[in-house]
Amino acid sequence: MTRRILSQRPSGAAATVPGVDDDFGTGPLISADELAATLGRVTVLDVRYVMGGPAGRGEHAAGHVPGAAYVDLDDDLADPPGVGGRHPLPDEDRFEAAMRRAGVDPDRPVVVYDDWQGRAAARAWWLLRFHGHSDVRVLDGGWTAWRDGGHPVETGETGPVPGGFTVSPTKQMPAIGAGEVLGVEVLVDARAPERFRGETEPVDPVAGRVPGAVNVPTTANLDEDGRFLPPDRLREAYARVGADEATTVAAYCGSGVTAAHDVLAMEVAGIRAALYPGSWSEWVTDPERPVETG
Repeated sequence: MTRRILSQRPSGAAATVPGVDDDFGTGPLISADELAATLGRVTVLDVRYVMGGPAGRGEHAAGHVPGAAYVDLDDDLADPPGVGGRHPLPDEDRFEAAMRRAGVDPDRPVVVYDDWQGRAAARAWWLLRFHGHSDVRVLDGGWTAWRDGGHPVETGETGPVPGGFTVSPTKQMPAIGAGEVLGVEVLVDARAPERFRGETEPVDPVAGRVPGAVNVPTTANLDEDGRFLPPDRLREAYARVGADEATTVAAYCGSGVTAAHDVLAMEVAGIRAALYPGSWSEWVTDPERPVETG
């Protein structure tokens, strides 16, 4: 079962949308200039969030991409913490309602952004793709790229027209549970190296990693400007840990949020990877599960 799920390969492109793809092509990323050329023809979601910091609603009100609706990671993109980890996948009905409130339609492209180098935006990207939306892009460089590019900024609250997004029973991105983790050929840990090695654990009650995991921290996906590396360089980075198109690959992190950043990076590189949503925070809830350090 694990191999069947993980063997899905990226299509290499998002769906073609007449009048939109003419401006920004295909793929899971979009530049600030490309987004500026398509405003009014795409739905934009502001997912600004910092782990352990305040919610981004105030930042959104102070300035956002024109028309962008604010989406709260804790409230809209995760269930409350519990045995499923610190950021379990949201209840499908609640996620569907949140996306509708934000104006998401199934046949209209969606662009998501944050100010956390794409980590929160990747979570929104993955959830929308997982639940069946065919065309979702992450703004490469996020809010910083938009602002530094001199593009227009809107302030205050937004009131999007409710959308008609419906969660699909057919999932478009692979996911695995705790029982499948040890059967993955290449299991990528997206956390910082010191957490991967078990030298420190500032959040979860147990330090260490899933046995056999390899480390590709999210910082390795980015250049000095906080944008994703080109596809060839990402392929090289993941090839160094054994992840390529021919292997079954999954990613995890602390709570399942930043692992989506590695999944997105691999998608850019042409590697389809599954997400382990519960991640380390779920793994360590069962003392019988093995832990490796060093």
